[in-house]
Amino acid sequence: VEASSLPQALAAASAGADIVLLDNFAPEELQQVARRVKVAHPGVILEASGGVTPALLPLILTPDLDVVSMGCLTHSAPSLDFALRV
Repeated sequence: VEASSLPQALAAASAGADIVLLDNFAPEELQQVARRVKVAHPGVILEASGGVTPALLPLILTPDLDVVSMGCLTHSAPSLDFALRV
């Protein structure tokens, strides 16, 4: 379940979500929200996503996050034009 606020994340975890995606949080807020959700629901998997870049990783990584998604790895990848003829 995607959540963009602490109340949404807690509601999703309380409702039985297996995974809660914390979307577009500032690094400081992300760490605080992840901590509060993990304390209340230790079994939920927390994923950080939205605006995550390699430069931000040291600011957002915390033991409370289980997964980090970075769309920038594919959004900025150069394309390659090729063909396979058999």
